[in-house]
Amino acid sequence: MSAIPKFSRRSRWVVPAGVVAAVAAVGIASAITVAQAAPALPPRTPAQLLAAVAGRGNVPPLTGTVVETASLGIPQLPGSANPTSITSLLAGSHTIKVWYDGPRRVRLAVPDTMSETDFIRNGTTAWLWQSNSDSVTKILLPTHQVGEREPAMPRTPLTPQQAAKQVLAAVGPSTRVTTEANVTVAGQAAYQLVLAPKSSSSLIGKITIALDAQHLTVPLRVQVFAKGASAPAFQVGYTSISFVTPAAGNFDFTPPAGAKVHTVGSDLPSGWSGYAPAPVQQGRHSGVRVIGKDWTSVAVLPAAALSEVAGQGNAAGVAGQAAQSASGGGGQVSGSAVLGAMLGAAHPVHGAWGSGRLLRTSLVSMLITSNGHLLIGAVTPSVLYAAAAQVK
Repeated sequence: MSAIPKFSRRSRWVVPAGVVAAVAAVGIASAITVAQAAPALPPRTPAQLLAAVAGRGNVPPLTGTVVETASLGIPQLPGSANPTSITSLLAGSHTIKVWYDGPRRVRLAVPDTMSETDFIRNGTTAWLWQSNSDSVTKILLPTHQVGEREPAMPRTPLTPQQAAKQVLAAVGPSTRVTTEANVTVAGQAAYQLVLAPKSSSSLIGKITIALDAQHLTVPLRVQVFAKGASAPAFQVGYTSISFVTPAAGNFDFTPPAGAKVHTVGSDLPSGWSGYAPAPVQQGRHSGVRVIGKDWTSVAVLPAAALSEVAGQGNAAGVAGQAAQSASGGGGQVSGSAVLGAMLGAAHPVHGAWGSGRLLRTSLVSMLITSNGHLLIGAVTPSVLYAAAAQVK
């Protein structure tokens, strides 16, 4: 299922691959993890498991339910109850219904209170439907030839397959690869691959990937642990899964009567998101810089990008204003309200690199400098400070 795209709420942060899966805090309980005896399976080496999940083997048709849980451990952020908002990544639990019959026949549904968001791809046509706004985006895709790159697609909910793909981007000399005891996930026996950063500057202790024993190309669960933690800080995994071909009707879609339909072609910007407002989408792809690599990489958003997220004209001014006004009412959530809530949990810091406000959780450090840059990574604050010295 490697063709399933990423979820929009993560795309708005533009965080490096090793960090995206790790934005959370410890102590989450979830239906994904159930204590069971380790199943007996034929032995597999870490190299064999890594090759299986990183390879291009076929993923069988399947249907299932995925649950993602996360909590950043900071005060409630405006908009976090909305599964398609910027802040929904940071807290709560989200459910995703999955129907998969090859990379060209996929349906993902994200139910929410009194609403639902669906992504459906059926051949050369894809649909993105948001019931709360009664809006539909129709995406026309070219006929894909064997050997050609798949066309750009909108970002959709994070599945275990996509999470595993992002985590594997960090694998290299900086990663220690081992295995742990076999586990049972969603009733399926699974091997457990373990990736751990070697650097002491990473806040991540380990990331585990549970691979279905019968279908090694199918990750059933991805868990992220902070250093020294016994419980996962973030996890996304199947609570139920069946390796059967979904009914063809699951991939049919007709826009509801009265829905606003917007048609776009296949020339979508890389990482296009059907959820993000156009100005944010455009700004997200310009000026973003990554300092460092692998587990200690830091994403740096320039002042202009931060201003766009905040909906204000000057990022440094927004940071100051937001620290004074951290509340946001119902209806549409403003970027400045989100920044305000985050800065309200941050504290002033300064050094040779300059000054700003630092927010740190068990897995993520975020620095907003006085000149308006936003730096974020799953790293110790000293790594952010070193990066800030390079972006004065």
